[in-house]
Amino acid sequence: MRLVVGLGNPGAEYSDTRHNVGFRVVAALAEGLRTELRAGRGDFVTGTGTVSGEEVRLLLPLTFMNDSGRAVKQALELFDVSVADVLVICDDVHLPPGHLRLRRSGGPGGHNGLASTIEHLGDEGFARLRAGIGASPEDQDQAEYVLEPFAEAERSVVDGMVSDAVSAVLMVLRDGLDAAMNRINRKASADREDA
Repeated sequence: MRLVVGLGNPGAEYSDTRHNVGFRVVAALAEGLRTELRAGRGDFVTGTGTVSGEEVRLLLPLTFMNDSGRAVKQALELFDVSVADVLVICDDVHLPPGHLRLRRSGGPGGHNGLASTIEHLGDEGFARLRAGIGASPEDQDQAEYVLEPFAEAERSVVDGMVSDAVSAVLMVLRDGLDAAMNRINRKASADREDA
C-alpha cells in the first residue's frame, strides 16, 4: 500500500491559503479516484483508492501544520505502511507559483510540516512533492504570507499547478518515483529556462 499525504491546516478559514496546497492536491486526487475522505482512527481524514491495481491511501492530517508528523506517524502504524511508501505533498516558498519539484528524500528545507514529519518518523526517507507558492514580499513576514489566500492574479496558475500535481502523483503511482522525477523535474527546469 502507498500513502499519499497532503499537508495543510484544518478548518474552513485555512482552506484557500497558500499553506494548504497539499490539502487541495489530495482533495482533487480523492475526487479523481472517486473516494471520500472520512475521519480515521487517528488525527486525520482518510480514504482509499486504487491506481494500476494497487491500493492507495490518501490522508489529510487534522493536526495543524507544525504537528503534521504526529498524524502521519499514526497512519503508518495503523495501516502498516513503510516510510519508503509515503509521498508527502506540500507548499514551497522557494519555488515560483506553478512549479513542482519531486524528491525521493531529504531535509525539511525550512518547511515546518516536513520538519514535523521527519521528527515524528525519525526518518527523512519519504518522497515529497513540493508545489511552488512563491516567496513572501520583502516587507511581509513569511508566516503571515503562507496563511493568506492566493491573489486573484495567481489563481489560474495555482489551479493548473494543483491539476499538474495530481497528474504527478498518479505518475509516481503508475510509473515509479524515478520515472516521475525524471519527467516532472525536467519539465520544471525547462519552464524556468523559458521564463
